[in-house]
Amino acid sequence: MMRFQGKVALVTGGRSGIGLAIARRLRDEGARVFTAQRGPDAEFEAIPADFTDPDSPAQVVAEAASRAGGLDVLVNNAGMMQEARVEEMTLADWQRNLTVNLTAPFLMIQAALPHLRKSRGSIVNTGSIEGLGSNPGHAAYCASKAGLHGLTRAVAVDHGHEGIRCNAVAPGWIDTELNMDFIEGMPDPEAFRRDIAGIHPVARTGKPEEVAALAAFLASEDAGFITGQVYTVDGGRMAKLSLP
Repeated sequence: MMRFQGKVALVTGGRSGIGLAIARRLRDEGARVFTAQRGPDAEFEAIPADFTDPDSPAQVVAEAASRAGGLDVLVNNAGMMQEARVEEMTLADWQRNLTVNLTAPFLMIQAALPHLRKSRGSIVNTGSIEGLGSNPGHAAYCASKAGLHGLTRAVAVDHGHEGIRCNAVAPGWIDTELNMDFIEGMPDPEAFRRDIAGIHPVARTGKPEEVAALAAFLASEDAGFITGQVYTVDGGRMAKLSLP
């Protein structure tokens, strides 16, 4: 399939993990792909970005659109997660988490709208199952992802008449470099792998490419009648009740 032939895509946090898988999938289907994050990207056209800086999103969008002459797909994937319960988190840390995970996507969308209006383009946000439920000690992360899911619906409602669609993917446990490093840091990595696989009805964890496949579908015209939706990609984890 070459669903993105001649189209321009911008993926934040596209140098690693889920973002890298999405960027590769869009490229393999014909898109010219820009990534935005701190530091260089050896695989794609990279635009330096610091998503704690409120001026960075508009600069990133302007740079990509200027280089390519427009923008068709925006993927808001960059994010962070800091473990802390509400009483343990400082206001500065809380604001930093929300700035990166929620305010930056808002500003990216705001800057991208004039370009997406011209191209009748689409937006895909990377949310999380933690926008629907919560692991212990993830107060700011859960709040930010729930907010991103709400923003997804709001953008879809406000801009659908302009031909702009906005959806979100909500991954569960995905085998990114970060998660694999986390497992290797456990006292018994093999036992942890068995345990984490066991909480999923499909009896395994997910692959970045599986999230990318859904993100590419949602960004494409194949999903032309789909907007304002949040799709879980979690191997059935959220559907499974805990044992008594």
